[in-house]
Amino acid sequence: MPYVDGFVLAVPKDGIEAYKTLAKTACAVWMEHGALDYVECIGDDVPYGQLTSFPRAVMAKEDEVVVFSWIIYRDRETRDAVNKKVMADARLKGADMPFDGKRMIYGGFTTLLRASDVVGQARTP
Repeated sequence: MPYVDGFVLAVPKDGIEAYKTLAKTACAVWMEHGALDYVECIGDDVPYGQLTSFPRAVMAKEDEVVVFSWIIYRDRETRDAVNKKVMADARLKGADMPFDGKRMIYGGFTTLLRASDVVGQARTP
């Protein structure tokens, strides 16, 4: 089953273009080193919950938007090997991060279920 790295972070609204530029570079790096897919999503229906929510989790400020991202790999071993190469890649060394990395949430996940396993296929946009 595929392995997934997931990320949630807050990006200043006036820094979205800088983040998009960084994300395009990061996408190219991860894909060249063996990731199967790389997705960046920007929140447009992400309410601030009373107890928990994406904005609360990353302590998003009024002038920030929540970004939800994931990278898919063949398996955990591939993910570990890809990330080792990515961390050594000069294109990302010293890159200007247009967000507060201390408030980023991230983690690795083993796939529990996929549409293709349940209904025989997944739809693509």
